[in-house]
Amino acid sequence: MRWSLIARRIHKWLALFVGVQALIWTVTGLYMAAVHIGIIHGDHLVRAPDTRPYVLTELVDPAQLAARYPDMHSLRLQQHLDRPAYILETAAETLLLDARTGAVLPPPSEQTIRALAHHWYSGTGPIAEVRLLDKAPLEMQARKPPLWRVEFEGWNKPTLYFSPVTGELIGRRHELWRIFDFAWMLHIMDYDDRSNVNNPLLRVMTWAAVAMAVSGAWLLVWSFPKRKRAKAKS
Repeated sequence: MRWSLIARRIHKWLALFVGVQALIWTVTGLYMAAVHIGIIHGDHLVRAPDTRPYVLTELVDPAQLAARYPDMHSLRLQQHLDRPAYILETAAETLLLDARTGAVLPPPSEQTIRALAHHWYSGTGPIAEVRLLDKAPLEMQARKPPLWRVEFEGWNKPTLYFSPVTGELIGRRHELWRIFDFAWMLHIMDYDDRSNVNNPLLRVMTWAAVAMAVSGAWLLVWSFPKRKRAKAKS
């Protein structure tokens, strides 16, 4: 039995099987390493949050809100356009409250969402489209719908997502992010959710790559005595 022939055949067929995916790993890995992660996250698309201090004596005491909503488990203070607002969460709902009066504010309208988008967007392009989505797109699959989606004009298609209840900015996407997400899908070989880095297909391909490397090392070791014999005969 010629073990060298067996090793050569194993190496050849594994190289054909793994080679395309190895090229994909290389190209996608190069893209993900070349584009700065801050750009991918879209940090350049939004303005820095307003850090001006609040006059706490002008705001409703959180203890009063806790008494009014006994099942409250979260309360956050943020600037909502021109006014401070509380985002209050209970087990059943999320409310947007005027921090000065404690009154419940209505869900943001399309006009309010447009104003919020212009407030947060750091670019200069106009809004191309505003839509209230009943189904979360793939790029926002971690968020529960509905969602407000605001897309601005530009080659990069900068897109901001807002909560339909509180008007919070909950996501930012653009074409470089979408390319990154597609590259990530190809890299980890999870073609459904693009999140499982330990899926069966990736494990099979990884072990096949290991077997290809082992068979190649086997051929390399086998080649040394052959070269010595050829040199001796010459």
